[in-house]
Amino acid sequence: MTSALTQIGSRIAALMPGRSDLAEMRRDPRRDLLAGLTVAIVALPLALGFGVSSGLGAEAGLATAVVAGALAAVFGGSNLQVSGPTGAMTVVLVPIVAQHGPSGVLAVGLMAGGMLIALALLRAGKYMQYVPAPVVEGFTLGIACVIGLQQIPNALGVPKPEGDRVLVVTWRALEEFAKNPNWTAAAFALAVAAVMLMGARWRPTIPFSILAVIVATLVAQTAGLDAAKPIGDLPSGLPAPSLSFVDLGALGSLLAPAVAVASLAALESLVSASVADGMTVGQKHDPDRELFGQGLANIAAPLFGGVPATGAIARTAVNVRTGAGSRLAALVHAAVLAVIVFAAAPLVSRIPLAALAGVLLATAIRMVEVGSLRAMAKATRSDALILVLTAVATLALDLVYAVIVGLVVAGALALRAVAKQARLDQVPLDRGDHSVEEHALLAEHIVAYRIDGPLFFAAAHRFLLELAEVADVRVVILRMSRVTTIDATGALVLKDAVAKLNRRGIVVMASGIRSDQRQVLHSVGALELLRFKGGEYATTPEAIQGARIYLEGVGLLPPLPVRKPRSVSEKAEETVG
Repeated sequence: MTSALTQIGSRIAALMPGRSDLAEMRRDPRRDLLAGLTVAIVALPLALGFGVSSGLGAEAGLATAVVAGALAAVFGGSNLQVSGPTGAMTVVLVPIVAQHGPSGVLAVGLMAGGMLIALALLRAGKYMQYVPAPVVEGFTLGIACVIGLQQIPNALGVPKPEGDRVLVVTWRALEEFAKNPNWTAAAFALAVAAVMLMGARWRPTIPFSILAVIVATLVAQTAGLDAAKPIGDLPSGLPAPSLSFVDLGALGSLLAPAVAVASLAALESLVSASVADGMTVGQKHDPDRELFGQGLANIAAPLFGGVPATGAIARTAVNVRTGAGSRLAALVHAAVLAVIVFAAAPLVSRIPLAALAGVLLATAIRMVEVGSLRAMAKATRSDALILVLTAVATLALDLVYAVIVGLVVAGALALRAVAKQARLDQVPLDRGDHSVEEHALLAEHIVAYRIDGPLFFAAAHRFLLELAEVADVRVVILRMSRVTTIDATGALVLKDAVAKLNRRGIVVMASGIRSDQRQVLHSVGALELLRFKGGEYATTPEAIQGARIYLEGVGLLPPLPVRKPRSVSEKAEETVG
């Protein structure tokens, strides 16, 4: 028990910030301050919009950006990652709010934070590299579609319809708008989105999102446009930390949503950190520390009324492009948002919801990397299928199920591709085998087959069919030196094939079985069957000699001894002797 606690303590200590982080922050603070200010300006409308979309209100989005953004910046594993509320997380939170209410979302975030810390202690971050690129691209495309569809009610100025499926809610919102059109709200949303998209192409370094929101707010206030419904009152500061939302009796029903939130937070944060690494030279994140930082951020954010947070790809990309070199930039981003919360809440409360919807519509459109999608679609049919299925599952089901679907399909297609590499070929036994002539062996009714590749569950049954069709021979030699791997299914199928041939009076001999494959063959009885009726040999020439002895009528003589690889000491002794 003591040693386990010691290991956990040392693991936590390894995940804590170090002196190198402080040294990085001191290297060029001016550049980081400017980058942090720019990111804060970009993040403000996104934090407000995602807070509103989640169902907990704009104040929840701001609290998340401040609290989670600061903690993830200090304890996370990336120098450049910016964390906060994201569209992907909003997609997961909407049905949780509908089923369990705001207090359920806060409890889910707290539980998910603990799960992320557990993943960090288990060193699970390294497994992110095994998620195929088509799954990530399809996942991102699906999220972009869901985020865009979620904004339709606010963009059209209609009350959000009932329902937990985004396609159903969108359709009902369109029907409501057709009955009572609110052209003012639609104009605000479209104008803000258009300014962001066109401005980003014209001057990428200018934060057009905040400029468009400011102009929309001024127009709505000066013109007295009641149809442009504002955010509403915001508290001038963060609430005091509290655990009043925790209902111990409801934690069991919240376990599954918490697993979904933790899975998404891990996936999105590690993808975002990897994107940041790819945009820079010399930066490399620590995946386990990133999970640890996100875990602490998600434990703290609910205490202040914030929603679950993840690494934000869009804000992280802005951070990198504006020259950030350390985690100081993400800290400045959180500090600037905190100042806005305390000093400018009355002004922020007047922003039209339709303007925020326009910001998120433009964000959703910019999430779609057309070049990456085109590359994946052209790569292989399998990659295109994985991408499309993941995107459709994201839109029709939920994000966690979408990733599971993508991984399952990718795994199945990969197994299919590997299984196709396995081959069973009749091979000539010519002068390469001690000058034995192939036609002479055929006259003696000896034939050799070479197994290439993996002999496992996805490919093994084909070998049984091919071996069972062998005819007009008395001895079959299986050359197994090129078998890359054998599982229990492959060993059982091989045993079955050997038994069928034995029942037909055909003796099966094997050569070249690798030492690391003996255990699985022995465990199912395949090795003993080969040795009982035929023989196991180190090389094919020895197997041929054994086959000839058998056919000459000497009987079932014991097979020649298998020469195992010699150790270094044995080779040395032989050399000395």
